Amino acid sequence: MAKTAKQFSGKPATVHDQKLLRGNGGELHQIAGGDIPVLTTAQGILVSDDQNSLRIGERGPTVLEDFHFREKIFHFDHERIPERVVHARGYGAHGYFETYDSLAKYTRADIFQRAGEKTPAFVRFSTVAGSKGSFDLARDVRGFAVKLYTKEGNWDIVGNNIPVFFIQDAIKFPDMVHAVKEEPDRAFPQAQSAHDNFWDFISLTPESMHMIMWVMSDRAIPRSFRFMEGFGVHTFRFLNAKDESTFVKFHWKPKLGLQSVVWNEAVKINGADPDFHRRDLWQAIQSGNFPEWELRVQLFDQDFADNFAFDVLDPTKIIPEEMLEPIPVGRLVLDRMPDNFFAETEQVAFMTQNVPPGVDFSNDPLLQGRNFSYLDTQLKRLGSPNFTHIPINAPKCPFHHFQQDGHMAMRNPVGRTNYQPNSFGEGPRESPQRGFRSFADAEEGQKVRLRAESFADHYSQARQFFNSQTPPEQRHIVMALTFELSKVETPVIRERMVAHLLNIDEGLAVTVADKLGIQKMPKPADTAVAPRDDLEPSPALSIIENGPDSFAGRKVGVLVGPGTEVALLKKLQVAIEKEGATMEVVAPKVGGVEASDGSWIEARHMIDGGPSVLFDAIAVLLSKPGADRLAEESAARDFVADAFAHLKFIAFAQSSSALFVKAGVAVDADEGLIPLDEPEGVDAFMQSCRKLRLWGREPAVKL
Repeated sequence: MAKTAKQFSGKPATVHDQKLLRGNGGELHQIAGGDIPVLTTAQGILVSDDQNSLRIGERGPTVLEDFHFREKIFHFDHERIPERVVHARGYGAHGYFETYDSLAKYTRADIFQRAGEKTPAFVRFSTVAGSKGSFDLARDVRGFAVKLYTKEGNWDIVGNNIPVFFIQDAIKFPDMVHAVKEEPDRAFPQAQSAHDNFWDFISLTPESMHMIMWVMSDRAIPRSFRFMEGFGVHTFRFLNAKDESTFVKFHWKPKLGLQSVVWNEAVKINGADPDFHRRDLWQAIQSGNFPEWELRVQLFDQDFADNFAFDVLDPTKIIPEEMLEPIPVGRLVLDRMPDNFFAETEQVAFMTQNVPPGVDFSNDPLLQGRNFSYLDTQLKRLGSPNFTHIPINAPKCPFHHFQQDGHMAMRNPVGRTNYQPNSFGEGPRESPQRGFRSFADAEEGQKVRLRAESFADHYSQARQFFNSQTPPEQRHIVMALTFELSKVETPVIRERMVAHLLNIDEGLAVTVADKLGIQKMPKPADTAVAPRDDLEPSPALSIIENGPDSFAGRKVGVLVGPGTEVALLKKLQVAIEKEGATMEVVAPKVGGVEASDGSWIEARHMIDGGPSVLFDAIAVLLSKPGADRLAEESAARDFVADAFAHLKFIAFAQSSSALFVKAGVAVDADEGLIPLDEPEGVDAFMQSCRKLRLWGREPAVKL
């Protein structure tokens, strides 16, 4: 960890000099030639620092007396009625967590004491920026919140599908969310970050640059909840029976491997099925294909933390898996959908402060702020301090306390005494031996609004992430940045972002600037710490490098028509099911078609409502007359053309060639088009599908 003898304010150090944001005296400050008033609290108290919460020492815990932070986060938590301020659009499922082996050496948490023990779980996946009615395939972070109903209380691992975050200090969370949400004067764009406010904030917040690389990558447009990772984001502690501390970071690894979609595909999916992710999870569980993740933990001690190149308390940083390999400790299986969406998925309340004995917090300032915030949020959203009486939030272990009354109270203390200590021998008592104990860390220092110097490197890991991507993934980051910044109407914001990109990768910055038509390259943004260029690429950060080794869990769309060769269709279906995938039939009419032998082929989709964007691969099994007829329909042509443009593997019967001609796709264009009616055609198609995409096609289609 970098030395912390010097102090770093953590305030913006960008093309706009910090002095423009904060004057050296006086009540008004000059920004862009205009006078603005001094920021105050809602009580009119002048604010000296709106960038850092108050803490003990530069790396210490946040203090409760920080009234400005408390008021700011309190008001933010209560801005929406009744939907969540963030993570409003979510979908959840029940399941269980199964422990592999005892971790008693590291933690006394009951869930990790016995190998093979199963703990009930509820998981909620979500987008962050959009409202409840927004679409699933927004370019966005995905929430990955896990509630484990342990025998010693509920444990909420409230994480995301990205291991870092935009900000280092929770006091900036309201600003970050306000910036990414729809602009308040016009109430759009919805569930999109491609607008001035978001990029204005980001361009003035260098600490966001690592997160921006992740959000502009394919991680932000996952194919399914089932194919994405989850992370606890923060550094926590494990405490064993001797109260010895081990730092821990949590990783959820999907059994089916990683997979995302491409942006053009995401846009079309949102039009064809805005509930794409919801439907996918529902169908998987209802069909018995239960999604599964493996929980892995990075464990390290204080010596590792002190010698790590970055601060383990900084939520904008990761510990590369190649440096510290995550250890498998259990598996999470989702096997049951809620009986009622509102009662369970909508009313479930996650809180970072819900940890069992044996798990504790670090001084990560974002985590400390989240621990303040979540209780406020649940009180406002669910209408009562008794939200734990709602079944989805109630512990499944015995619980005893003296809390009583209040709106919607379903349980109250029984008997004479509702307090302790009491002399009647009634009611529960604390247990110093079994109860939750915080790690007795020694804290010292002044009460200050500063960040440690060890938080000041905002570009090195952003560069490492970009360098860890494969060429197709790097192209996608370029395309995402170009698209998002093209929607920004203020030229100086676009230029400011390019200045930041120069500190990450010059080629990236130059390409984005060229695509945006920026005539003169700006100077690199000012840096508090010079970015490093010696960090090795981390293959674990690439989706393509961590894809599956099978086609299991995926879906093939098969286009049929009158006269389709039924024997070939059945052979393909057997191969798909053997692979662990599913097949859905698309036809001119949803009722189906008559096959070549006079039998009837039932269809799941009609061609207009079953575009190829809904599938991971496609097959076209048309008779020659059927192909001639469908070649005149734009939806059928798009079925083929989009699949080709989205780099999917395409199987076909030779008799279908007329449709391909009309769609502008040559059946011998590349190895991704496989004729099924050749002797080994079906096997060749399934082997190809295991690669998911033919990335080598991308430069040709120029998507």
